[in-house]
Amino acid sequence: MNAGAGRAGPLVRKDVVTAFIRYQGKVLLLRRSDRVGSYQGRWAAVSGYLERESALDQAWVEIAEETGIPAGSLRLIREGEPLQVPAPERETLWVVHPFLFELVSPVPEIHLDWESAEARWVYPEEIPLLEGVPQLAEAWQGCAAGEDG
Repeated sequence: MNAGAGRAGPLVRKDVVTAFIRYQGKVLLLRRSDRVGSYQGRWAAVSGYLERESALDQAWVEIAEETGIPAGSLRLIREGEPLQVPAPERETLWVVHPFLFELVSPVPEIHLDWESAEARWVYPEEIPLLEGVPQLAEAWQGCAAGEDG
């Protein structure tokens, strides 16, 4: 039995941003390293805790830190509605603020930081097939709705 099983306390809200970067129909995903605090080894978009007033500002910071892609190479396409992702096993309610960016210049070399072990460009239909963070495909759908890719 899980040590946390049976707890009935409220979940602690933690706001995070997740930034999907698209180029020529593919989406950049990062495999989380063993050094991060949650969901090690799982696939995710560029993500991080919301530490700024603006979720969009935080998304730009995370992209620069985690990929090295300069802001001038990206265009914001859409901000999705925040998505609530309960994680009772972590006593957490993740509130995910998803964004979709388009890479407007050729794919630069990706410079991963310590949070990611691997980068991969995938077609959107592959997202639900990967072992991703909880509700990764739903976050993608939330910001890609109405898009052709």
